[in-house]
Amino acid sequence: MKKIGFIGCGNMAKAMIGGMIEKRILFPEQVIASNRSRGALDYAEKTWGILTAEDNRQVVRESEMVVLAVKPQFYSQVIREIKEEVTDGQIIISIAPGKTLKWLEEQFERPLKLIRCNPNTPALVGEGITSVSPGDLVTEEELSQVMEILRSFGRASVVPETMSEAVIAVSGSAPAYVFLFIEAMADGAVSLGMPRKQAYEFASQAVLGAAKMVQETGLHPGELKDMVCSPGGTTIQAVRVLEERGLRSSVIEAMTACADKARGM
Repeated sequence: MKKIGFIGCGNMAKAMIGGMIEKRILFPEQVIASNRSRGALDYAEKTWGILTAEDNRQVVRESEMVVLAVKPQFYSQVIREIKEEVTDGQIIISIAPGKTLKWLEEQFERPLKLIRCNPNTPALVGEGITSVSPGDLVTEEELSQVMEILRSFGRASVVPETMSEAVIAVSGSAPAYVFLFIEAMADGAVSLGMPRKQAYEFASQAVLGAAKMVQETGLHPGELKDMVCSPGGTTIQAVRVLEERGLRSSVIEAMTACADKARGM
């Protein structure tokens, strides 16, 4: 791989850049980024020693692979600016929700090597999960290169583009649901007399450990839940209240609302 460019250098771009360089998939001189504000570029330059540019078109001209890491509302503007610079051999990676491969092709006004990705914010701590939906012109070798990059800051999995909204609901937006749950658990511990800082430590570690059990044991979450719920014990009483208050249904409805919003972006 020769060089990768980032148009936009916000949190997600920083997570990707940091993962690539720390895992030595690319060297700093193989990464170039542009951004609307200079502060983000100064940070990336100082932290990783990457190349920076004031002009988005320069990023495209100097890269074999380009990541569009701006907010969805700026995609049309950025694509208008760079589309004449993009060559047929370049790979364009989109990380914006709601922007389909068809929409991207229409904006560029010609077929290109396009890949649609949906990363999430735990990438910032090397624990992201990214869906990958390649366009028809992307080769297996090119897809393999992209997967290597995405796995430098967590996990990555190829999914049909039709599942993009489900991915956004179950992983892209899901950290916010989990943060809310951790905060609620900590509030409950505080109400029972635990200092808040310690409550956050216990609640967050419980969530981290539970997630790791799902991943590493291969057991169904329901089976793991049953293992904790001893007959006549404390946990089943808590589960009974959560079910009575509609936790499961609330989560499903929230995810449906999230996916509906993503479709309209």
